Amino acid sequence: MCGIVGYIGHRDAYPIIIKGLKRLEYRGYDSAGITLFNAASVVVKTKGKVADLEQIVTPQAKSGKTLGLGHTRWATHGIPSDLNSHPHLSNSGKIAIVHNGIIENYASIKKILTDNGYHFKSDTDTEVLVNLIEYIKTSQKATIGQAVQIALTQVVGAYAIAVVDTDRPGEVVVAKLGSPLAVGIGKDEYFIASDASPFIEYTNRTIYLDDNEMAVISRKKGFKMYSITSDKVLTPKVQEIQLSLETIEKSGFDYFMLKEIHEQPSAITDTFRGRLHVDTQNINISGIEQNKAVFENAQRITIVACGTSWHAGLVAEYLFEDAARIPVEVEYASEFRYRNPVINKGDVVIAISQSGETADTLAAIKLAKEKGAFVFGICNVVGSSIARASDAGAYTHAGPEIGVASTKAFTTQLTVIIMMGLRLGQLKGTIDKHDFDRVAKQLETLPKLIEGVLTCDKQIEKIAREYKDASNFLYLGRGYNFPAALEGALKLKEISYIHAEGYPAAEMKHGPIALIDENMPVVVIATNKGHYEKIVSNVQEIKSRNANIISIVTKGDESVKILSDHVIEIPEVTEALVPILASIPLQLLSYHIAIMRGCNVDQPRNLAKSVTVE
Repeated sequence: MCGIVGYIGHRDAYPIIIKGLKRLEYRGYDSAGITLFNAASVVVKTKGKVADLEQIVTPQAKSGKTLGLGHTRWATHGIPSDLNSHPHLSNSGKIAIVHNGIIENYASIKKILTDNGYHFKSDTDTEVLVNLIEYIKTSQKATIGQAVQIALTQVVGAYAIAVVDTDRPGEVVVAKLGSPLAVGIGKDEYFIASDASPFIEYTNRTIYLDDNEMAVISRKKGFKMYSITSDKVLTPKVQEIQLSLETIEKSGFDYFMLKEIHEQPSAITDTFRGRLHVDTQNINISGIEQNKAVFENAQRITIVACGTSWHAGLVAEYLFEDAARIPVEVEYASEFRYRNPVINKGDVVIAISQSGETADTLAAIKLAKEKGAFVFGICNVVGSSIARASDAGAYTHAGPEIGVASTKAFTTQLTVIIMMGLRLGQLKGTIDKHDFDRVAKQLETLPKLIEGVLTCDKQIEKIAREYKDASNFLYLGRGYNFPAALEGALKLKEISYIHAEGYPAAEMKHGPIALIDENMPVVVIATNKGHYEKIVSNVQEIKSRNANIISIVTKGDESVKILSDHVIEIPEVTEALVPILASIPLQLLSYHIAIMRGCNVDQPRNLAKSVTVE
């Protein structure tokens, strides 16, 4: 939602922080700022991207500063502007803060501070927090660490913060609740960031703070960690991160999104490697194997997710009910947490999230666990909050996904879901060996099939050129292909800003058909598995309204091809695997349309990669 970076050590802080901010711009990019410390502090911030910030930092400000904090913002409180950019200073100018998250009770705190003579320059909740820290430090004669701790017991919301104070120039205070925060441990130096990507070339040793944890970091005194709520000294758990610099660079592609689309064959291979054993008809997902009784006895599964992950959950609903005969409900996490859902002890709740930090999904997990459910997490980021909060889970192993619009994260989520469906079918005794073998073998060949679909890129680019100026799109599919239609529509609206809607094809007659005319392109996923005759009839209905039809069809199809203006062929696979293959051309179509419209596909307006606040 926002990206924070910090450094304290023996190197110049500026280049480390700027480079780190660029790697975190996927988390937010409407404004950026930096504060650099030595004997005195300097703060530079601006509306715009990190590149804009670089233009206004003077050589004098950069040099000789071995402590600093940086921030790249996705606005929640206060419009993008120079004043609302981070870092924020206290009224005295002595304390600076960078913050990822949201302080929900900022208004009541702001009134108390205003009554005590404090004034505010910005519209942000973060400026309220930094002045609360200063108020406590001054009124209670506390150290900066003590003031931060006391202040955080008085706020409601989510935060990852880093705080510096000119009265203690060799020290940084960090804390976490809800939003992610990692500390890289080097030799006589420390790195602070929202994820590990800003410091992977300096160290592979990191500490991921848990909720209600804080640390005081000093070059002289080292790293000391405390519980915010109990003041207890904690022993940090140092982990070795498995991340390489090469994985977060563009590798010759113009955009991260295009790189990540083309990484899907290898990402899917990495996801099933060591888990899928076709020869022995065995699937080994440790989170399931260690809790077999839970899944064997489960009477119901509830899936909670947001956005693209919710679409993956819809595919899981079709598959789990089909293969394992377990009733499944798929819930928007943001809705689930604010009603009174029926969750019983022994229910299985599956939480899906690329980042593992989605605020609504984390809150849904907490609610489910309070009601006695067993929580299984599916996420991509090792050590993320959802991974730690779940009772068990499975990583997707997609690798870093920098583009805001999810591509390889979605298809690797589906890969995990397919393997889970097969294994649950085995545990429940509801899938025979022939069906297991058929799906497992096709899943194993999927990376090669995707490589073949990627060769259609030029054909898809040509189609995109014809429809780049459209105002609306309609995406249709039936069965397993309905969630794929929803995902295709989401990709287009996210990165090209064209209004697009996904619908079950049969529901078209219940309203959306009124919109169809020669100006409405319609994308239909019309493969030969699952209700094929019905989807052909739907295409005929669309064609009779003079719409332009782009169809995703099984290779060799003739019936839909005759009715369509454009056809993209994908290999024949079993119905459960079609959403993965069909997503590839839909991702490329959205990518090319967005590029032709002059959009930044990696950083679409108003969006951030990880939604860590409500």
